[in-house]
Amino acid sequence: MLHNIHTAVIGAGFIGPVHVEALRRLGVTITGILGVDDKESNSAQQKLGLPKAYKSFDEVMADKNVHAVHLAVPNVLHYELSKKALLAGKHVLCEKPLAMNSKESAELVELARSRKQAAAVSYNVRFYPLNLEARDRVKKGDVGQIYAVNGSYTQDWLYYDTDYNWRVLADQGGELRAVGDVGTHWMDLIHAITGLEVEAVLADLNIVHPVRKRPKGEVQTYTGKVSGPMQTEPVKITTEDYAGILFRFKGGARGTLNISQVTAGRKNCLRYEIAGSKCALYWNSEAPNEMWVGRREKANEMLVRDPSLLGDTGRRFCTFPGGHNEGFPDAFKNCFRSFYEYIDAGDFSAPPLYPTFADGHREILLCEAILKSHREEKWVKVG
Repeated sequence: MLHNIHTAVIGAGFIGPVHVEALRRLGVTITGILGVDDKESNSAQQKLGLPKAYKSFDEVMADKNVHAVHLAVPNVLHYELSKKALLAGKHVLCEKPLAMNSKESAELVELARSRKQAAAVSYNVRFYPLNLEARDRVKKGDVGQIYAVNGSYTQDWLYYDTDYNWRVLADQGGELRAVGDVGTHWMDLIHAITGLEVEAVLADLNIVHPVRKRPKGEVQTYTGKVSGPMQTEPVKITTEDYAGILFRFKGGARGTLNISQVTAGRKNCLRYEIAGSKCALYWNSEAPNEMWVGRREKANEMLVRDPSLLGDTGRRFCTFPGGHNEGFPDAFKNCFRSFYEYIDAGDFSAPPLYPTFADGHREILLCEAILKSHREEKWVKVG
């Protein structure tokens, strides 16, 4: 039973409380939370009504009552904390990207495999019910041979040069920012739905604001829209605001992806269109309860998220009836549900539905190929 699994959440910024809320809805017992320091830990513990504010990661690792940890911390800490947790015998659910480079992520994949522990990366977008439905339709052959996959992931939270967050710094978030932060969501989703493996990439990246104005006093993700004067200092930026990427998939399919964190009015908009020999599928994360199905020989369809209209997998992850919209927090809940149901089942030889460390490693290999392609201005093979 899920309530028999006890979990600690590491990180109290933007995404940590999202994890807490989703875990509570699942009935997973949360032992406590750890922030960047005692002040943040205590504040989060009180605000979220949790039993404990941990004082250190070592304290969490020593807590025999903790079976799993959620890592909602800056990217630079993912490898170190994941490794420590696995060695301490804890199951791990880590925010993306899994590590700062493929050497680190490969080591984590092997460590999780050798210790037979559940190890997931929080690519929650694949757990919107209609994306699970798209996956099932592709597997059943309803979409046919896939010719092309095109899409985008656009945001505006870094639109101004005064917008700032640790994610823009290469030593904290990695050499790729827009691609690593949100582009990997799109790439993981497309792989989860289609099963297509990327063979080669051609990428062009652009830094719109080579200098940003850092406020004296950090700000959290997506909270830059504050009014009033603020003291700032200039910071040189080496991570991209925009990316255009071409994909060649094994088997002959092609793909394109545009990523932007400087597109005004787009708050968090992931879109894809899958062109198959039998139909096309289109989905948009800002309208996640509808999927467009394109036809040549008859009228197009608009599939509404309704359990009675979906296949077994999509239906199983629908919480509410049709017309009762599900969104961002529900996708996290569904992702975590898949993870904890897998742990509860106890068969670690079974293929998991959740995004694994191996999936996280694949995304880092893609990112490294994308960065190399941009720097060398040529097609680069992946892996």
